[in-house]
Amino acid sequence: MRRGFTPIGYRDRMRMTVLGGCGAWPAAGQACSGYLVEHDGFRLLVDPGYATVPRLLERVAAQDVDAVLLSHGHPDHCADLNPLLRARVLGGGAAPALPVHALPGAADRVLALDEPGTLAGASAVSAFAAGESFELGPLRVDTWPLPHTVPNAGLRLVAGGRVLAYTGDTGPSDAVVELARGADLFLAEASFPEQVPASAARYLSNARQAGEAAAAAGAGRLLLTHLLPGTDPDLAGDAARRAYHGDLGVARGGVVVDLG
Repeated sequence: MRRGFTPIGYRDRMRMTVLGGCGAWPAAGQACSGYLVEHDGFRLLVDPGYATVPRLLERVAAQDVDAVLLSHGHPDHCADLNPLLRARVLGGGAAPALPVHALPGAADRVLALDEPGTLAGASAVSAFAAGESFELGPLRVDTWPLPHTVPNAGLRLVAGGRVLAYTGDTGPSDAVVELARGADLFLAEASFPEQVPASAARYLSNARQAGEAAAAAGAGRLLLTHLLPGTDPDLAGDAARRAYHGDLGVARGGVVVDLG
């Protein structure tokens, strides 16, 4: 399932490391959504979901994370912001306030987990509206509003002529194709292989839909993520391949993609 995904890292290239790819809750030995994006020495943590920080700390020190970017405020995408901030504040050594970029209110609940004052000054939150673009270190971030049960932003990271597109969690939308247009790597939510329950069909996607969007967008690589625990990754991959015939994988902790 990981054809073409090899752990190659060069400082001046964009590289993405999967910390976790489970949807909703972490399966045994795994973690929820979490992705470390590195370019030119800058380390960006995208969506620190449940159980991602222990995997992050196997690779970099908490103080060495330069910024955090959230697609939305569900805890399987942001809960481990709390232990990351605790590690920076309580782990010894001085760390500046960590820039956190999120939709309005998306980080509020996780930042309120501790007693007042425990993490005072540990983070500096910058709100963006889905549809805006902004600079984040050496990266340009373009965003799209995508349908979910809470406000969600599709994220397109651009640096060094390379593009990583990420849906967050999304229901069907024409904007998904625009988000992924010509991306070197398309990281797409695929909670189910083919059938999304009717109650969630407006708010979540399946692997077949991810494959269709990747094919329509001309994405260079497709990485399926947010598979619900118990979902067979082979079935998800087979469903996506019915439409997408390029480089395809499933996000699990430790997968590294070099976009160079």
